[in-house]
Amino acid sequence: MKTYTKVLTIAGSDSGGGAGIQADLKTFAALGCYGLSVLTALTAQNTRGVSAIHAVPPAFIAEQLKAVLSDIGADAVKIGMLHSPDVISVVANMVTEFGITNLVIDPVMVATSGDKLLKDEAIDALKTELLPLASLLTPNIPEASVLLNQPIQTFADMEEAAAALSQLFPGAVLVKGGHLADEKSTDLLYISAEEQYLYPTQRVETPNSHGTGCTLSSAIAAGLAKGLPMPAAVDAAKTYLTAALKAGADYTLGHGHGPVHHFYNSWN
Repeated sequence: MKTYTKVLTIAGSDSGGGAGIQADLKTFAALGCYGLSVLTALTAQNTRGVSAIHAVPPAFIAEQLKAVLSDIGADAVKIGMLHSPDVISVVANMVTEFGITNLVIDPVMVATSGDKLLKDEAIDALKTELLPLASLLTPNIPEASVLLNQPIQTFADMEEAAAALSQLFPGAVLVKGGHLADEKSTDLLYISAEEQYLYPTQRVETPNSHGTGCTLSSAIAAGLAKGLPMPAAVDAAKTYLTAALKAGADYTLGHGHGPVHHFYNSWN
């Protein structure tokens, strides 16, 4: 019998379909993986923004995780925003109990406006309980700045931040450079002082960029689940996301920021 390459996302639902659980599952499917999901929150959301959030109780998040991991398992896990210290503790305990490897954490902590999405106690729990378990951490510049409590304004600052995060957490760190005002968007993968990789990408002019962080981290998790080494998984994910951004630029959806085109390779 054949087996699927299985990837689990632990994140919130986006009713508009462009980010969160929906973007993760689309990415897994587009890249040939079987997607599993554990919902941490429901959002009333569209291309213009989030109008309401309904948090899933930690005990029910634990039940979802037990159900999926005890029966099906996962070759890789991607984690998005976790809204409270209790939820973070539940997820960290389950990751440890089931011996999860290939754990990609997208630390969603800062809104596009610059406002922090997590309270300080949740950030502390994230740093002490969950991030030490990650195979890869994928912060953008505002998130890396919050984790380190220091400003990041230049590429040199970004390099220093990646090294500092690597000292705090044992996994690899991918600091995303999209917030810098450079001609190209360059991401930095820091595995060790001796092993670092740059991924410069030409910026794509498009209003449809909703869910890019979710999509990138999910694509990396898919690559790891398939057995790619970390640098190759990041490279493949960057290539996929760039193509999805370019293809999505030709579409209109809603009245705000639309999604990338996750299925550009299979839709006519």
